[in-house]
Amino acid sequence: MSIYVWNQAPKMGYWLAMLLLIYLGVVFVIDLEHRLILHPTSIVGSLLTLGLGIYTRGIVPTLLGGLVGFAILLLFYYFGVLFARMRTKRMLAQGQEADDEEALGAGDVILATILGFLVGIDLIWFCILLSILLGGFISFLLIVWLIVSGKYSKNALMMFIPYGPYFIIGAVLIIYFPSFIQIFLPK
Repeated sequence: MSIYVWNQAPKMGYWLAMLLLIYLGVVFVIDLEHRLILHPTSIVGSLLTLGLGIYTRGIVPTLLGGLVGFAILLLFYYFGVLFARMRTKRMLAQGQEADDEEALGAGDVILATILGFLVGIDLIWFCILLSILLGGFISFLLIVWLIVSGKYSKNALMMFIPYGPYFIIGAVLIIYFPSFIQIFLPK
């Protein structure tokens, strides 16, 4: 990836692009392993992406991108809380043990804000949409694999996958592969 960034450096330049890539990689791995987006990494990411956004796009599109990313994911977060409460209520009514899992976590909301700073107001909606579609596609492939391998059961569908890596993949596609955006959003 370093060679690619060297040859196709985004507007921010090689070193800043690599610093951003390292940050996104750290968040990706932590969320994948622990299903957590830590507050210290969110603080560092907010400062980094706010600075990069202002440097590449200006202050207004950067701040608006963060605000829109926050608002969209906060709305999804509250829908997830409602869904989790309904699921828990149904599970308890059926005599099953309920879990504490949320559909989305507060870290995902913060990550959407960080990525909004990064991609700006013009592309944050596309970043979120792309991330949701990627997460859904991978989940579909996981279900197909469970069915084909014979490991499909009611309990197998109770797996929880972190959404942060999909948000990061969407942002990486937008930032580092701008020709990818032009396939879906021609000017």
